[in-house]
Amino acid sequence: MKVAIVMGSESDFPVVERGLKILKEFGVGTEVRIISAHRTPDKAVEFGKKAEENGIEVIIAAAGKAAHLGGVLAAVTVLPIIGLPIKSSTLDGLDSLLSIVQMPKGIPVATVAIDGAENAALLAVQILSVKYEDLRKKLKEYREKMAKQVEEKDRELSQKLCN
Repeated sequence: MKVAIVMGSESDFPVVERGLKILKEFGVGTEVRIISAHRTPDKAVEFGKKAEENGIEVIIAAAGKAAHLGGVLAAVTVLPIIGLPIKSSTLDGLDSLLSIVQMPKGIPVATVAIDGAENAALLAVQILSVKYEDLRKKLKEYREKMAKQVEEKDRELSQKLCN
């Protein structure tokens, strides 16, 4: 199982890195690339067209500003694409979010929150878990762990306020 994380610029990596950490935690293989929809469009199209034959099962496309990377990739592959809008200096990432989420009918790109790398990775894991039962089990354990952490914080707060 392999997820490709493609970013439009090296400056996107600090955000992308948080999702990469989660994919590694789940044992998902990754390929990380810098490919620009605008500066290297032929490379983007070639990558998208060959992704499936290269063993990629889900693509996370991180981009800021015009953020067309996910759409370009979605136009040339039927693999699931998860758009990760990156907060840019221009409109705090709203421009990126709107660019990714407003795809034309027939060419969907799933979209997470601005700088939501963790959720992009978890969504990729969820998509893969349809095929890989071990991932589904790990995902359930991950959620149980999160619930326990919330319950522990609740107990700590209650004890702190009641004493």
